[in-house]
Amino acid sequence: QVQLVESGGGLVQAGGSLRLSCANSGRPFSTYPVGWFRQAPGKEREFVAAINWSASHTYYGDSVKGRFTISRDNTKDTVYLQMNSLKPEDTAVYYCAAIRSYGLVSTSAGAYNYWGQGTQVTVSS
Repeated sequence: QVQLVESGGGLVQAGGSLRLSCANSGRPFSTYPVGWFRQAPGKEREFVAAINWSASHTYYGDSVKGRFTISRDNTKDTVYLQMNSLKPEDTAVYYCAAIRSYGLVSTSAGAYNYWGQGTQVTVSS
């Protein structure tokens, strides 16, 4: 069973940084591709970043390229999203999601099999 739990959200001023973590409380998910998505009020869910299971490939949404970094520590069964130079438009609920073991990493939310509950990120101007 894969049960994803996000942490690290909060309130930060524009230009600040936050690091989100996504941990799995179920079976180890070191072989699962993982993605981060976000959803702001009244907007559709948006792809943020993704990483394949071996961490050899990473992908980013255009709006976060150069500011956000996704990484994973498979020894800790945790995936991270380092967010720098935050902007008010980054305000959203951030979700981590995983695809079944050894699956192909994807930028599409529909490809993901497991989702966390989300963590709120609020960036003040």
